[in-house]
Amino acid sequence: MSNPQSRHTQLINEARRVIPGGVNSPVRAFGAVGGTPIFMERAKGAYLWDVEGGKYIDFVGSWGPCILGHAHEKVIAAVKQAAENGTSFGTATEAEVRLAQQVVKLMPHIEMLRLVNSGTEATMSALRLARAYTKRNKLIKFAGCYHGHSDSFLIKAGSGATTLGVPTSPGVPAAVTADTLIAEFNDLDSVQRLIDAYPSEIAAVIVEPVMGNAGVIPPDDGFLNNLQKLARQNGLLLILDEVMTGFRVAPGGAAELYGIKPDLVTLGKIIGGGLPIGAFGGRSDIMKMLAPVGPVYQAGTLSGNPLAVAAGITTLSNLNKGTYDYLEDRAAQFEKGVRGNLVKLGLNYQYQRVGSMSCLFFTDKTVTTYADAMTCDTKAYARYFHSMLKEGVYLPPSQFEAFFISTAHTEDDIGQAINANYIALQQLT
Repeated sequence: MSNPQSRHTQLINEARRVIPGGVNSPVRAFGAVGGTPIFMERAKGAYLWDVEGGKYIDFVGSWGPCILGHAHEKVIAAVKQAAENGTSFGTATEAEVRLAQQVVKLMPHIEMLRLVNSGTEATMSALRLARAYTKRNKLIKFAGCYHGHSDSFLIKAGSGATTLGVPTSPGVPAAVTADTLIAEFNDLDSVQRLIDAYPSEIAAVIVEPVMGNAGVIPPDDGFLNNLQKLARQNGLLLILDEVMTGFRVAPGGAAELYGIKPDLVTLGKIIGGGLPIGAFGGRSDIMKMLAPVGPVYQAGTLSGNPLAVAAGITTLSNLNKGTYDYLEDRAAQFEKGVRGNLVKLGLNYQYQRVGSMSCLFFTDKTVTTYADAMTCDTKAYARYFHSMLKEGVYLPPSQFEAFFISTAHTEDDIGQAINANYIALQQLT
């Protein structure tokens, strides 16, 4: 924990004079857990080091993209080589073609894609494209799903909006929010009711296939398949937001894991190997509506940035069956340890996992919806977070985010985290 004279305190005080709240993304402010934000200095493998030399086993992984661990030597070598050739051209490059080919090969439901600079840009562009293709304006999203911070999506959003208790942001025009309709995750009837109310006005339904921005909430059996059928039957496009799950839960993402074929997909995080990037893609007949071959405008000077593309190509090239087997082993080890600790201590908190994504919900209620997640004891999570931090384990500074495991996490790392988990939970009893 930081003391008033700590380097962390000095830095946050300096930052607050020049950066709103002292941070460049709200969850970093520790508003949901209290205390002084931690400033990190470097990372390697499964570890983070802060500016005071504190070392932590990292279960955030830059919010998911560091699937190979931090500063993986092959990724760093690729970025260095790319940087020597120039950091940005603003022109077409061969490397961006190779990354696109790689994604299409691994995700055959994506026939064409376009690289952008962030997940927010990807979802924003996919929605614009869906509206143009269907000639409809309305959108269905699910309460608690986070699709970036563009206006159309900041209604009952997850991630930082939930953490800060601001599910709808000021500055979003009422005319924009009027076209966003809210359904309940894992509740197909809620989708049907919206379709019945607006039978020829809805362009698309967008969903995180595994909710990862309200904690980790898996889809019920058949939910995504039936959502796809419902969309097809009513002329809606299905947009699968795989910014978090893409290449994380399976080689072909959640679409492969759950056996669905979305019309459009949004990607990010891992395809840049930890560098800023995003992408959206899908059916070629839809994607060909984009400029310069179609009328839908979308552009970006830094799209396909050579450093991010190099990191992405290298990261994806190092993912194979062995990668996912290893991730499953370590994730299952952590799950078994946490569940065992809960039983030993007589606690009925909910641990939920999909592959190497997981979350410990501080509620005794099985979490299948956003409303269920909102029953969590966030004060208990805050105490747990700081206890884990004291034991050398860095978790998301919010109850409503996912834990991530990488291939750099060893069996011993997971064992240490399980022991830390026991100590932290014990302090709550």
